[in-house]
Formats: sequence, structure tokens, C-alpha cells
Amino acid sequence: MKPKVLVTRKIPAEVEQYIKEHCEVEVWRSEEAIPQPALYDKIAGVSALLTNGTKVDDALLNRAPKLKIVSNMSVGYNNLDVVALLERGVLATITPGVLDETVADLMMALMLAAARRIPELDKKVREGRWKAGDQTPWFGIDVHHKKLGIIGMGRIGDAIARRAKFGFGMDILYYNRSRRPEAELMFYATYCGLEQLLAESDYVMLMTPLTAQTERMMGAAQFAKMKPTAIFINGSRGQTVDETALYDALKRGTIRAAGLDVFVDEPVPANHPLLTLPNVVAVPHIGSATAQTRFDMAMSAARNMISGLNGETPPDLIPEMRRS
Repeated sequence: MKPKVLVTRKIPAEVEQYIKEHCEVEVWRSEEAIPQPALYDKIAGVSALLTNGTKVDDALLNRAPKLKIVSNMSVGYNNLDVVALLERGVLATITPGVLDETVADLMMALMLAAARRIPELDKKVREGRWKAGDQTPWFGIDVHHKKLGIIGMGRIGDAIARRAKFGFGMDILYYNRSRRPEAELMFYATYCGLEQLLAESDYVMLMTPLTAQTERMMGAAQFAKMKPTAIFINGSRGQTVDETALYDALKRGTIRAAGLDVFVDEPVPANHPLLTLPNVVAVPHIGSATAQTRFDMAMSAARNMISGLNGETPPDLIPEMRRS
């Protein structure tokens, strides 16, 4: 008998067919997130869960006695209660690698859009406010040959540094849990402390995973250390930033602008204070959102899941399970 699998969001037909070759699969096909009562009802007889963002905690795991593996279609996994999973011997996987280049593309786009005020000026053109005359009020700032500080120099950080260094001639600073000599060799990057990075960088890009140590790591004290001409880009998680402090820094001119792919509450409410500021470029958590990358993520998640169900060690176990 094939094991039962629950997929909590629509996936490409080819990926669904691949899963069906190995499992009995149910896919939640609504555009809306699966409601908790429906999730709890469906999880009871399931051996595997393929998801992206669904909260997996004690409450869910207590209703899923047959669950063997949770395959998260994401590089982040702050939706998973790792301790609860470890206690029950339930495997958990992610999809690293396949989204690195696509996310790096978006981070560069946010940096360029914020520097050159693209959304703000696009709006002026569409509203008929483009008049002949002095363009000084529309000036942005250069990206090329400026200094980029990357907080969290993982695979995505490498992809960003490659674009910034060899595409735009930028100098790279980085702050990381551990020094990475290979990044220094490849991108001529300079390892430094967080305070030095904040003080010297023209652009500060936050790319850390969300952990107890990184939660709200960018607050009023950190923004105060940045240049008033500096631009902040967040491609990590919304919870790594004190949003009130960021709003104040942008409103008061402590920093020049921000580009944001993530927020504390998602979807972000339309009346969020940050969205009232013209010097904020905001997109709806679309770092990996291209058709090819989302296909690759879904297939990677499916392969991880099938590997775990077959009694193998999935290639992309979360770090805590690779160490245990």
C-alpha cells in the first residue's frame, strides 16, 4: 500500500505526477491557505507533509501519529518546531541551492530600485507629473563602485556578492557567524564586525536566517550606526527587523531608503506605516517567485519527501538533523 501524503498548496502537474508514482497524494488546491481545522482533519493518516509555511508544532504533530517527514518547500524553516520534530523522530527537509540565484536577482533589483527611486518616479510619470525642466528633485544615487555590506554570507550572499563585485564593481563587506576565506578569495570580500559594516556600507543587505539570535537584530541602535545616505535591503525574514525602528529611521532621515521583500506580518496590511513612505520599495515576499525556480523547489521538496519515506537519508535535511 502506498503511503499517504498531504500537499498543502498547488504544485506543478509534473511534480504531482512524480509523487503519485510513489504515494497516495492529496493536494490542497485553493489559492487560500489551508484552514487549521481542515489541516488537522487531513493530517491524521498522513505519512508525509509537503508544505511551504504551514506551522508544524506540537498541536499538529499530536494529530499526526503516522507522520515520518515534513518537506518544507523553502530554504527557511521558522514555521517548524524543530524540538517537537526531533522528539518524535520526524524528519524535516528544506530546498536550499535551487533558489539562490533567483533570490540574488531580486536583491539586486531592490537595491537598484531603491537607489534610483524607480517606483516613486514610475508613479510620477503615470500621473502625468513628468514636466520639462530641472530633474534635480528626481536624483537617485549610484550603485556602481559603492560599498555593499552583506549580513549573512551564505549561498545567496555569495550569489549577491558575485553580481555586485563583478557586475557593478562594488566593494564587499560581510558579517557572518564564521569567517569564510573562500568568499574573500572569490569576491575580494572583507570580513568585519557588524558595527563596522553598518558604519562603512553604502548599502546594507540582511540575508540571515531567522533564529533566536537574529530576531530583531536590526533595530534603532543599528540603524543609527548607518550612513544617512545608506540604503537598507531585507531579504531574510521580517522578524529580523524592528519595523518601528526602521520606520523611524526612514522618516527622520537616519537612513536614505529601504527595499523590503519580507515583513513581520504577511501578507502585510495596506495601512502598514512603512508602506506610507515614498522611500520604501516593497514587494510581496517574491524572492524565489519565478516559474522555473518554484518548479525546481517543488521537485526538490518532492524528492526529499520520497527519499525519507523510502527509509533513506534525504539530501536536504535541516541542519539540526544533520548534526544529530
